[in-house]
Amino acid sequence: MGVVCLLFFLACGLFMVRCLLPRHPVLNRIWLGLCLGLLLLMWLPALFAFLWGFGIYAHIAAGVSACLLCALSYVLRDRQEARAWDERERQLFHQMLFVCLPLTVLGGYLQYTHTLRVDEWGNWNVGQSTYGDLPMHLAFVTGLKNASFPPEYPFFPGQTLSYPFLADSLSTTFYLLGCSLQLSLILPGTLEMLLCYMGVMVLARDMTEGKGRVILAALLFFLNGGLGFLYDFDQAAGYAPDGSLEVMDRLRFILEGYYKTPTNQPDPNNLRWSNIIADLLIPQRTLLGGYCMAIPCLYLFYCVFSPEKRGERGGLRGLVLLGIWAGLLPLIHTHSFLALALASFGGMVYDLLHEQDRKTTLRKYLLYAAIAGILACPQLFGFTFRQVFEAREVRQGSFLTFQFNWVNNPGGEGMRDFYVWFYVKNIGIPFLLLLLAAFEKRDRWRRILSTVLPIVLAAELIRFQPNEYDNNKLLYLAYLLSCMVISDYCGELYNRLSGLRSRKVLCVLMVPVFFLSAVLTLWREAVSSYQAFNAEAVEAGFFVRDETEEDAVFLSGTQHLNPVSSIAGRRTVCGPDLWLYWHGIDTLERKTDIALFLTDAEGNKEVLSKYGVDYIYVSSYERSSYAVDWDGLDQIGDIVFENGEATVYRVRDLTEENEETEEETPTDGKGTVG
Repeated sequence: MGVVCLLFFLACGLFMVRCLLPRHPVLNRIWLGLCLGLLLLMWLPALFAFLWGFGIYAHIAAGVSACLLCALSYVLRDRQEARAWDERERQLFHQMLFVCLPLTVLGGYLQYTHTLRVDEWGNWNVGQSTYGDLPMHLAFVTGLKNASFPPEYPFFPGQTLSYPFLADSLSTTFYLLGCSLQLSLILPGTLEMLLCYMGVMVLARDMTEGKGRVILAALLFFLNGGLGFLYDFDQAAGYAPDGSLEVMDRLRFILEGYYKTPTNQPDPNNLRWSNIIADLLIPQRTLLGGYCMAIPCLYLFYCVFSPEKRGERGGLRGLVLLGIWAGLLPLIHTHSFLALALASFGGMVYDLLHEQDRKTTLRKYLLYAAIAGILACPQLFGFTFRQVFEAREVRQGSFLTFQFNWVNNPGGEGMRDFYVWFYVKNIGIPFLLLLLAAFEKRDRWRRILSTVLPIVLAAELIRFQPNEYDNNKLLYLAYLLSCMVISDYCGELYNRLSGLRSRKVLCVLMVPVFFLSAVLTLWREAVSSYQAFNAEAVEAGFFVRDETEEDAVFLSGTQHLNPVSSIAGRRTVCGPDLWLYWHGIDTLERKTDIALFLTDAEGNKEVLSKYGVDYIYVSSYERSSYAVDWDGLDQIGDIVFENGEATVYRVRDLTEENEETEEETPTDGKGTVG
């Protein structure tokens, strides 16, 4: 049923785009329709969940609403005959086969190996990049099933979930409709990666001069790396004293070490420009969903407002669709919404300075901003800004702090590398080519760069949340647009070198300089494997999922690998600071209460009523982290599950127990205790 639901919504998206945007090329419509179908599947069930919870009824209502939207699209359709398949479509299709097909196979393989891969012993394994964040996304996916909206943090009950959750609720839809937990993440994740690959190539065909530049733009973005390989292979030509080939030792160091790749070595080499596939699209599911939805917005923005396309594909339908799509971004990925807003502002300033009919241009921008703003404001004020304000109460200055030069200036305490060199070694030769291209007098390039500049300035001057590294979520979208200019500039250089017989040799020599760091990083990610949950932890998680109430609250430790929240989808009193600290949540009181209870259960049993605890979960983590009061736990709860990894106690009704004790206590006949 999950697959049927997906196909239904994708078909709705394709139909709506065919009705509204027939002037767009065939492959553009197919890609845009698939993205719109996913957008509907993210948003419509969530809207009705505010009425009936995130269950079957919400999804039935979503399906009916999708049919109504299709009917509305047909009524409002553009009666222009749809563009047919032509030579340009055939060329792009072949280019997509060359780029998108192998990258999708790689992405699907990494989704499989990095999302709870089950080994022959029944252990659940993940990859290097998903070890930290995947359990959090699992808790959202499983915890949102049948949950009332607005949802709460599953590992911090009582706190509204201010983290953008629609990318995870998309997986909840598949989980609710019968898919396994693994498939619920792998299926939409792989599809979203495919749509990202297709989207960049569609965008590149329109924003560059086409042909090989489309392929180069896509490879520059998805195989980003930089010059980090120079650090790993410096002096690699010699032999080690023991006679082994040092270059092989260094290769093993990359492939077997924990974050020792050429694109991600914070210490000691300050390499922070992580490969987007390995370290963003695979582990950061919210970012993956956000980019999958932001790229269509960038495409529509270019079609509606750029002088090259607006006469051919612009129009009111495209403008309204852009405003609606942009306005739905905040709860999918707030950084993508912010990046799109900044890019749109830069494009508006450029157009108002260069257009002759400024009034018409301004009216179009204001209509776009009004539609997006009306839809975005409830999300921003109801979720995003609440997180910001609550976090500032906990830790003054945690959000929206001035900080120059991103992670090269950690905490604002001073730059680790010279400014330009930091980006040269991290981004590599493409960064230098971008600087050179900025000096060229090309209106199309300058207009693209006008959308890049506000994003870069914001990310370089403001830290938007406690984790300064997260500003890269803005920078990568700026880099995506920059790749269009860089690929065009590379094409210009190649044409200018037409008199040199060695220009093809030069291109071959540049391939490892551009892509070696990315290839080594992806190779490392492909062979990485770490155990997340052993077979007994999985057994415990299944018991909690199948044998306890959906609204039950568990008291456990604050480990990030917790089967109760990640596998079973049950609420725990407090999760790890690994996630909650960066979301601006103060965990000190709850962590203290947990520690007090586990070490003296009888003396601190009021903790159970304080947080409405129904069950107590004691695993190897709790046994190693606390001096567990086993006798006290036996007095308070009954063991309902036990294996070598974990013990689950069901908390007795303490109120009834106290009343029974009072009834059995002898008195002197006057009502006083004897």
